[in-house]
Amino acid sequence: MSEQPIADEVALRIALASRLFPEISLKEFIELLMDYLGGNIDEVSLSQITVTKLKTALGQTYELDGEEHGEDANTETIAVFKKAVRILWGETSESDKLPPIEPYQEGDMPNSIRVAVASNNREELDGHFGSCLRYLIYQLSAKEIRLIDIRSALGAELSEDKNAFRVNLIKDCAILYIVAIGGPAAAKVVQGGIYPMKKEEGGLARKILAELQRAITTSPPPWLAKILGVAPGEQVKNYKALV
Repeated sequence: MSEQPIADEVALRIALASRLFPEISLKEFIELLMDYLGGNIDEVSLSQITVTKLKTALGQTYELDGEEHGEDANTETIAVFKKAVRILWGETSESDKLPPIEPYQEGDMPNSIRVAVASNNREELDGHFGSCLRYLIYQLSAKEIRLIDIRSALGAELSEDKNAFRVNLIKDCAILYIVAIGGPAAAKVVQGGIYPMKKEEGGLARKILAELQRAITTSPPPWLAKILGVAPGEQVKNYKALV
């Protein structure tokens, strides 16, 4: 399978559309679309999908025969396909839209660290490491939190090693926030030089990162002091001198 990343906007459309077909896994949904579209999934190819084409792509999982299921069931099924097609075309609700990325160039925020947040919705920390739709990438300093990238994780569904794909996706980050993560996956994250922070309750990403900011400027624990490059016993004094 290809491990090429799927564009963020395209990935969002596919993920939202796939939720309308719970009998099909996300991986199967992606593979069926790829097979039908000749392996080329982008905004142009999605814009050319019709109800009939989507039905063909999904095979016989959904039957549109009114005689077999009754006209009411047929009408409901067609409505599902129409909604899925509109989503694939890009007609998503305001609440489903991705948050705006803020401009950033290396060096813009001296003495900052990069943090990944596992997310399924907007700027929420609400994702499991192995199943979240995307990672929100923040650059964080003692004075600023900036969303600098959004990275789709849908490509992991087509990868032989999903955990390795996801670790590689966020390998430039020092810290990862997730609501859950399995033992083997956590080991790979740590081996990748990333510190996993599990917060089962989740919440607004910026609110959670603000807590990290306060720890940076007051009394960072040893693991955070190590990431910041501050010597033990002198965390607060040394780091505050840098900001």
